[in-house]
Amino acid sequence: ADALIDAGVARVVAAMEDPNPRVAGSGLQRLRDAGIQVDTGLQEADARALNPGFVLRMSQGRPLIRIKAAASLDGRTAMASGESQWITGPEAREDVQRLRARSSAIVTGIGTVLADRPSYTVRPEQWRHGEYADGPVRAPLRVILDPALRTPVDSPVVTADGPCLIAHADDPDAAPDDRRRALEHAGAELLALPRARAASDPAEPGAAARAERRGLDLHALIAELTRRECNEVLVECGATLAGAFVREALFDELIVYLAPTLLGADARGLLDLPFDRMDQQIRLQWSDLRRVGDDLRLTLTRP
Repeated sequence: ADALIDAGVARVVAAMEDPNPRVAGSGLQRLRDAGIQVDTGLQEADARALNPGFVLRMSQGRPLIRIKAAASLDGRTAMASGESQWITGPEAREDVQRLRARSSAIVTGIGTVLADRPSYTVRPEQWRHGEYADGPVRAPLRVILDPALRTPVDSPVVTADGPCLIAHADDPDAAPDDRRRALEHAGAELLALPRARAASDPAEPGAAARAERRGLDLHALIAELTRRECNEVLVECGATLAGAFVREALFDELIVYLAPTLLGADARGLLDLPFDRMDQQIRLQWSDLRRVGDDLRLTLTRP
């Protein structure tokens, strides 16, 4: 603002005011006080779309959360054995790399870590369709939800370049000292979180089964990621954890890469949502639909 005033600029057009309460339009007001004409709101919706996570964190106190999944045409994400590589083609997997590149954090569960041994890194050197425009890619924070600290110390998600945070249950016996020391020595940061809240109605369908496998409190996790100033969070995990995010309404976008293949009735489903009545369904809104290689990318949002 001071530089614009010193330069003698007569008019400033801003697409939107900075939603950061620390700023709160003070720079624009300084321009007005100096006699400069200031107009705001030109293509504001487009400006907000450029940085949706930051805007959401500033306005609602939480990051934008995307759940990403790859599925067959019959809505399956893995075989009954857990085998899942690969359902989608190379173009779709490259597109996921770009989702990771724009994310502040990537969240997964211990089941996926044990079954797939992913690294969740961003590898622009492997991209075949265009380059990452801004040079070197910042490694997103990799977050593992692991209540009992079962993550192997040699897991790629732990040993790869960039930060790794392992969230475990704050139960007294959930994090043995030897496991903590080994994972910290391997480069991981540990975070204790409370267990997920029990179902409010024990008679609710599936409540007993969920109580037996209660994971971590996802609201506490998102609060921690907000405290760390994460703007966009990408959830890449199995049906159980993804379903938990959906049930808790902790998502803004659901991105499904749909492959033209069939995996059969015994394969694992897209989301673990133990519904048995039509009035339990969750209606979503279409946001985008496009072809990526041989696959479709479906983007849906909560109303």
